[in-house]
Amino acid sequence: MSEQVTVFEAVGGMPYFRSLVERFYQGVSQDPLLRPMYPADLNGAVERLALFLGQYWGGPDTYSLQRGHPRLRMRHMPFRVDRAARDAWLGHMVAALEADPPDEPVRSAMIEYFLRSAEFLRNVDESDDPAGEPVVN
Repeated sequence: MSEQVTVFEAVGGMPYFRSLVERFYQGVSQDPLLRPMYPADLNGAVERLALFLGQYWGGPDTYSLQRGHPRLRMRHMPFRVDRAARDAWLGHMVAALEADPPDEPVRSAMIEYFLRSAEFLRNVDESDDPAGEPVVN
């Protein structure tokens, strides 16, 4: 009988997620659209996102124990997340992933999750503009 391996285990656990998120925030820190949405000190954001992603992909529930339910839409409502912000966030996240990509099918699953998440967090109605699909560079 084979045992199912989680994505968390397949990528090597929290060290992978911390590195991924550190690379992501390196991009965000230089992005004129996204940088104003984050606190001056990104260390807390790095830790929270790493814990969230680790938990989502099968790791320990540290994020929920420390912060409760993720409530992602609520936490992002104070910020204007339009298509441009969505695409910028997605571009930095995919670039961070591709800098040290996990093996398939984990890589594709993670990209698909980031695509869905980026769109889910969009909170500006741009329905009159037909060019609405996420752009991954």
